[in-house]
Amino acid sequence: MKPILLLLLALASAPLLAAPGSITVHGGDADQTNAIVTFTAPQDWQGQHTLSGKGGSIVSTLQVDATGQAVMIVPQIGKGENITFAITPSSPPAAPQGLTVEKSGSLLRFTHHTHGKTQPVFDYQMEPGDVPAGVPEVFKHGAHLHPVYTPGGRLITGNHPADHRWHRGIWFAWTKTEFEGQHPDFWNQGKSDSKDKIAAQILGEVRFDSLLKSWGGPVQAGFLSKHRFLDHNSGTTKPVLDETWEVTAYALTTGDRPAYILDLVSTQTCATDSPLKLPEYHYGGLGVRGHEQWNPVDKVTMLTSNGDDRKKGDSTKAQWVQMGGDVDGQPAGMAILIHPENFRFPQPLRLNPKNPQLCIAPSQGGDWTIQPGQPYTSKYRFILTDGPADAKAIDTAWQAYAHPLKVTVE
Repeated sequence: MKPILLLLLALASAPLLAAPGSITVHGGDADQTNAIVTFTAPQDWQGQHTLSGKGGSIVSTLQVDATGQAVMIVPQIGKGENITFAITPSSPPAAPQGLTVEKSGSLLRFTHHTHGKTQPVFDYQMEPGDVPAGVPEVFKHGAHLHPVYTPGGRLITGNHPADHRWHRGIWFAWTKTEFEGQHPDFWNQGKSDSKDKIAAQILGEVRFDSLLKSWGGPVQAGFLSKHRFLDHNSGTTKPVLDETWEVTAYALTTGDRPAYILDLVSTQTCATDSPLKLPEYHYGGLGVRGHEQWNPVDKVTMLTSNGDDRKKGDSTKAQWVQMGGDVDGQPAGMAILIHPENFRFPQPLRLNPKNPQLCIAPSQGGDWTIQPGQPYTSKYRFILTDGPADAKAIDTAWQAYAHPLKVTVE
């Protein structure tokens, strides 16, 4: 075959790169560092792109998926500042860079790659995983995040602790409920009504259903999955809620305070024509269990957006809450930012007085109901960092989460 024909065939089969363009990012009401920016781009921009600032210097990477959803990290933008970036298509590097995801049995494992280093970020436990030696099999659970790490490689979540075998990293479940005359408890899976006893049968369950998709990339990685809330009280299994989890991860590892970011969006819909009634109760909702080294009462600290500590902040409402302590002699922790669109925002908190565990619990505000045909959506951002809590930095991060920057595509 003639060389010119070979060249034409190769060009015809090669993926088309988007024509160079530009975008302008518009600063908000405050200076921002390492700002996560998302917007809708033309679908033919799908792939990885280089973003250049004034003088042509490369400042960031743009990641665009097949639907045109684009994401980038802006290293620095001032209050009210407008920054225009030139876009140039680029080829993925030969070695992994950014965030990758790998399925390993019942796990989805997320890893950060940068400058030749590989660091774990978090695992998503889909089907129930193994329990530690001595823990009854009834406490095997899925549908949660654990282990979860800081950029320094420090584990900051706990799982199957001796005092609460049903606590499981980061999870979402309701405690006090009413469904078709029954009262399934989706939180205390495996715990009986009798003190210090193990249930012979789980009467309420949150079960992983399916993985809809997962992805990695230079800027963002994540997954979309489906859970089911099941009632076993009547002797038969009845579906109560269908839930989707969309989790996206970012690695903000430049600057003075590196962080991993996890965005969790839970959307719950009634699985039948029956509502799920949620009576007033002091916990149930988003649950978080901290590292086992924080188990002693004096080894964990909690801080809320109101400046309250663990004791004063319990049963108050807040925009964010932070939990942390020393891991192997070094401080680390996580801040949970609560989105202003969430039900009953600012949302009530349950800060456990005895264990490194907290819950964002809207049922503290009184009786309410998830109705058929009316999806219930909750949005949270986790900031995973090394070092002690920094209230000012968390406040700034909450403002950026609550009021994302705008983008003009040119």
